[in-house]
Formats: sequence, structure tokens, C-alpha cells
Amino acid sequence: MKEYVLITGASSGIGYEMAVELANKKFNLILVARNENELKKIQAELIQKYAVLVEIIVKDLSVAGAATELYNEINKLNLTVTTLINNAGVGNYGNFIETSLEEELQMIQLNISSLVVLTKLFAKDMVARKSGKIMNVASLLSFLPFPYYSVYSATKTFVLAFTETVAAELEDSGVVITALCPGPIDTGFTTNKMATTNAYKTNKPIHPKVVAIQGIKLLLNGKGKKIVGFTNWFISNLPRITPDFIMMKIKKKLASQQN
Repeated sequence: MKEYVLITGASSGIGYEMAVELANKKFNLILVARNENELKKIQAELIQKYAVLVEIIVKDLSVAGAATELYNEINKLNLTVTTLINNAGVGNYGNFIETSLEEELQMIQLNISSLVVLTKLFAKDMVARKSGKIMNVASLLSFLPFPYYSVYSATKTFVLAFTETVAAELEDSGVVITALCPGPIDTGFTTNKMATTNAYKTNKPIHPKVVAIQGIKLLLNGKGKKIVGFTNWFISNLPRITPDFIMMKIKKKLASQQN
């Protein structure tokens, strides 16, 4: 029985860098994303460089039902997923009453609904085998919801709460569920408007490889959650010592465009 790590959102950013880290450690991979051309390039690169098995599946997980389709396709291929990384996610920035409702509903489908479906379906299989690992990619904003990222912040708050509670339920089952919580990252996720906010000026984005290395350490050996970087850890703890009304004013200032 050949075992695989399934990574969603694997065609760029953290997903790609985690695929490289795992291939270097000789893990077989199933890579999922919307961009078929990029997936094929990555597949060829990893097979040639690391001599591992790499399957690719083109799937848009922002579409209702796509996560179940993905699970069924993997079963039809007789691939055993022993590790799942729910990395796929999108965000947007702007005043809530002005942003696209359609994009936000797709964001909820991708960041929350598909993640829940994949976690449930694969966790059941893992519990039956009494072994498995799942890592969900949350965010610094899971701890610190920002104005102008209202729906995105809410989705990532959900991801962290969901991950921690299901992890507690599955304690002693042989299945370990963890949450990776990065701050700003230098990827295509960052739009021009995001890049010109006070938050990005004061807390510079880091390379996705740095996040990926920390993520794989958490995935393979850790428990609970991991906030990447001391600055992000410090920021995540500010609400514990700062009154809510002051904290929201600070967050609004940070999330605003630079003057």
C-alpha cells in the first residue's frame, strides 16, 4: 500500500513550498489546484528531482461539491491518504459593503466548507486505520480579526476553532490535527491594496518557504497550533492585554491604507 500526502492549493505559495519540503523527505504526493499547467510543471519537477510519486488532480474547491468529488476521485485511484494539508484558501480586502458578495461566498466555500468536508471524510478513514495527520492552514487573523478583511478574518477564525476542537475530539485516536497560523507572506495572495496598508509596512511579509519549513515541522512532529515568527506571536497575544475597543482602533489603523 503506497501512502500519500494530499496538499490542496499546491500550485504556488505555501502549498508549493510544502510540496518541495515533503518531496525532499521522500513523501509521495497528491497535489490539488485549479491550474493544470502549473501542476504538471511541479509534478515533473518533483519526480525528476526527488524520485517520488506525484499525482495531480485539477479541482476548484471554491465550487460546492468539489471537495466530495476530490475524495471520491482519490478513492477510485486507490490512493491512500495518510496525511492531509488543507492549504487552499483565498482572501480579499476592502470595505465590506463594497466588496463582491459572489467572491465572498466562494471564499466561504473554499476556506471553510471544502476544508470541513475534506477533514471529515479523510479523518474517518484515518481513525479507522488508527493513524493519520491533518494540518489546516489558519492565519494570524484567526486571533486578530481585522477590519477590511471581515469575511476572510471570520473564515480563518473558524478554521482555528474547528481545528482545535476536532483535534480534542480525536485525541488518542491516532490522528493528530494541527493548525498553522502564518502572518503576512510574500505570495500572490497579497494584493496591491493589501501591500500598501500600515500592517504590511510594520510587519513585513516573509517568504513562503520559511512558513513551509515551520509548517512541515508542525505537521510531522508537532501538536496544537503554530504561529510563525516571534512578531506574529507577540501580535496575536495583544488582545489578551488590550481592551477590546482600543484593540479594534489599533487594528483598523493597521488595516488602513498608508497616509
